[in-house]
Amino acid sequence: MQHRYRHASHLVRLAAAVAAGFVVFLIVQHFLVPPTFGRYGHYRAASVEEVAARPIHFAGQGACVECHTDEAQARAAGKHAHVACEACHGAQAAHVEDASASKPQLPAVVPLCSRCHEADAAKPRTFPQVKTVEHSGGAACDSCHQPHNPKL
Repeated sequence: MQHRYRHASHLVRLAAAVAAGFVVFLIVQHFLVPPTFGRYGHYRAASVEEVAARPIHFAGQGACVECHTDEAQARAAGKHAHVACEACHGAQAAHVEDASASKPQLPAVVPLCSRCHEADAAKPRTFPQVKTVEHSGGAACDSCHQPHNPKL
């Protein structure tokens, strides 16, 4: 019997090292994982309150349409009907709160339009795409297209 287990001490040391590593892992996990992690799923539950406490930057589509009915009607009749105003014009909650104190800046048209419409093989063939450097000859997009309803 003694002869059969003569190397068992190596296995005992290996098992002790694995157990010690597991204990160290549990201790490190205890200090690094936030206490609210996993309460509502695989994320920090406290992040919900943190995000809710942040100031609101976006006003929402309805707030824009209330005052800017002409632009909203033009957009609704065109290809950009499902593009939110703030996707192009940026967050406008401050403008909705006090329109005279916060005037939105008009976006730089060429980089804005090329964000969506620059030719890319990954986009569907039916999506309007152009190579901006060849398409306009250097002219701004809004010199030919009306942004809210971009037909020629």
